[in-house]
Amino acid sequence: MNKKAMYKLSYGLFVLSTRQDERDYGCIINTAGQVTSEPNRISIAVNKANYTHDMLIRSGKFNVSILSENASFATFQRFGFQSGRTVDKFADYEGCARSANGVLYVTEGTNAFISATVEQTIDLGSHTLFIAAVDDMEVLSDVPSATYAYYQSSIKPKPEKPATSKTVWRCTVCGYVYEGEELPADFTCPLCKHPASDFEKVTG
Repeated sequence: MNKKAMYKLSYGLFVLSTRQDERDYGCIINTAGQVTSEPNRISIAVNKANYTHDMLIRSGKFNVSILSENASFATFQRFGFQSGRTVDKFADYEGCARSANGVLYVTEGTNAFISATVEQTIDLGSHTLFIAAVDDMEVLSDVPSATYAYYQSSIKPKPEKPATSKTVWRCTVCGYVYEGEELPADFTCPLCKHPASDFEKVTG
């Protein structure tokens, strides 16, 4: 079975944001879409390992900022490679604005945002699926949306060949390298929190 077949699915990339206890939280997600038009509802799937997930459970309100092809790798580093448990991702960040629901949305490298209120949650094991009513939305630019494939080919820096003859495992999402003959099945990338299934074996 070739797990890379999953990469052929057409994913978008988004910054999910919410606000709880007078603090703003955000993380990168790749699953968001409209599920009904009357009334207008969207769904998002959020990994439970993300602290933003826990804050969204509590707040019930969120924004989805749709990343465009103008998004920089720094945006993915800020919202995807660190945890809101230890870092305020919006601190000193000027590429955002606050919408009518009181939640920040990203204006830098995005082409639209959608504000929504959670109506229903479904436990999916590693993720929670949120079904939400759309409260507001705006188009910010005409730049095409960034797909996961575009991120891989044009935004994520190209990995360098390991400077070792040993076997290493490289995260296909962020490029983190683990050195060792075998990658533990329960290994999680310390940067982007993706599982061992998102690593590829690289030999020097």
